[in-house]
Amino acid sequence: MKLGVISDLHVDLNELDGEPPIEEALLEVAAERGLDGLIIAGDISNDMNRSLAVLHELKERCGFPVMFVPGNHDYWSKDNGIRDTWHIYRQLQSFEGCLSERPCELDNGWVVVGGSGWYDYTMGEPDYSFDDFERMHAMDRTWQDSIYVAWGRSNRDIHRYFYERLERELAEHQGKPIVMVTHMLTHPYFKVPMPHPQWSYFNAFLGSTEYAELYRRYGVRYGIMGHVHYRKRHTDRGTEMICACLGYRKEWRKASAVEEIRDCLQTIVLV
Repeated sequence: MKLGVISDLHVDLNELDGEPPIEEALLEVAAERGLDGLIIAGDISNDMNRSLAVLHELKERCGFPVMFVPGNHDYWSKDNGIRDTWHIYRQLQSFEGCLSERPCELDNGWVVVGGSGWYDYTMGEPDYSFDDFERMHAMDRTWQDSIYVAWGRSNRDIHRYFYERLERELAEHQGKPIVMVTHMLTHPYFKVPMPHPQWSYFNAFLGSTEYAELYRRYGVRYGIMGHVHYRKRHTDRGTEMICACLGYRKEWRKASAVEEIRDCLQTIVLV
């Protein structure tokens, strides 16, 4: 079974007059690759309704399973003004392929387990204190989740919520070949390399080093993530980790969305 892996489509921010929508370009590349399924590791758009519309279109038109975990931008819902992030979370779960608290057991025995993940500041540099990170503001820049995301819990508590649910699902499927999908980073290899004047602080909001322990404990074969807008693969202790972010148009290296998605989309073959 050949699965395509991609994240951080940001379809609303990447729209350009005279070009097809990002989802149209993704469908074209998926057909070229002969995929049997697609995994999107979050950040489809800045609005719940737009993200759901894209997911439904992809599912209806591609003819194979589309699996998804929400990213932090999917929780922002800037267009409709919904401030209750738990409401948005439940609405995104309404998509059949949403992996949040709902693992997908594939016909060939593989299991895809997923959740957004969150951050607990363990990716941050030791130059900053816990209180520094709690402010979510430094160097005249504010981490936008502090404005648009309202869980009603601390970031560390939300990290723990997602961590515990992932661990429970991994334990339930222990012994099977597993793909684990998060939006947040799970391994420090993928954070912004140091030294860097801004990311020495903002790396703290990219994920948690604790998730890598789940890979080791439950023998996860593939770890899929996004969020940082890198395109990297790395293998550690038997887990192949993939970060395949489309990212913002200003970060692209190709002239069109189709060409950029060809460069970005990764494939894994589950046998």
